[in-house]
Amino acid sequence: MQLGWLHTFITVYHKGSFTKAAAHLGITQPAVTQQIRGLEAELGKALFDRTPQGAVPTPEAEALAHDIEGPITGLTAAINRHFDTSPSNRPIRLGGPADLIAARVLPSLGRLIAGGLDLRITLGESDGLLDDLKAGHLDLVISTIQPRSRGLAGTALTDEEFALVASPEVADSLPPGSLTTEGGRTLAKLPMISYAESLPIIRRYWDIVFDGPPPGPPAVVVPDLRGAISAVVAGAGISVVPTYLCSEEIANGQLVMLLEPDIPPINTFHLAVRSGTLSDTRLSRLHAHLVAEARHWTSGRSDRSSRPVR
Repeated sequence: MQLGWLHTFITVYHKGSFTKAAAHLGITQPAVTQQIRGLEAELGKALFDRTPQGAVPTPEAEALAHDIEGPITGLTAAINRHFDTSPSNRPIRLGGPADLIAARVLPSLGRLIAGGLDLRITLGESDGLLDDLKAGHLDLVISTIQPRSRGLAGTALTDEEFALVASPEVADSLPPGSLTTEGGRTLAKLPMISYAESLPIIRRYWDIVFDGPPPGPPAVVVPDLRGAISAVVAGAGISVVPTYLCSEEIANGQLVMLLEPDIPPINTFHLAVRSGTLSDTRLSRLHAHLVAEARHWTSGRSDRSSRPVR
């Protein structure tokens, strides 16, 4: 059984006419008839009653269409995404961190999407997303790693500033002045909520602020910083998170910044593309929009050099 026959069947089912289906598919009416007859022969069932009003689906055709329409549509879309030679027919594929995409990127793209921007988003960590970009599986990647591979080009977007946070109850449990006198050691017994097992963000904060490594392994690992913030708000422990993600919780008193360093640790977001691909007008327009919008995504900048932490 040929996949094309099933696609033709779905088209006839919706158009209600072999002639209209042929016009939609760009083939002749006899070709449509031949494909439907071939499918009926394979299935051993009639699929349409030919009437003066058009092609009326049989009960068997109704059941078949209900079961296969979703998969056929998905397969057709997948083939078009990867093999359609016209760039305007393929969605733009964007990759980035889940928290930034949800909290800042998608809200900033609302009008473009409403205006017809066709977008597919992949969430993940920067190293894997950059590999997918280089392999051609993505068109744009928002990365916390500066792209250095040959064939990739990066534009600095904005800096995210990190804060050490706890719930008010956890903060009140610390001896007064202990962070000043004992530094990070006073936090050793508090559960640590981390973005990753290796404590990348927390390790960077400890290295810059406390001049040493974190006191121990994480108690909870959740690969979405919004989840880490929720756990800290609930009193589960402490964490280091970007200030742009927790500004509301700090403002309403759900979270407390345990320290406010003179030079807080930061990390830089980069917008990466394959070299030469910005000749695509749609891609260039989205790239320019993201660069402009990123100025409003995060709060706080610093002259301190940054290095990737997640």
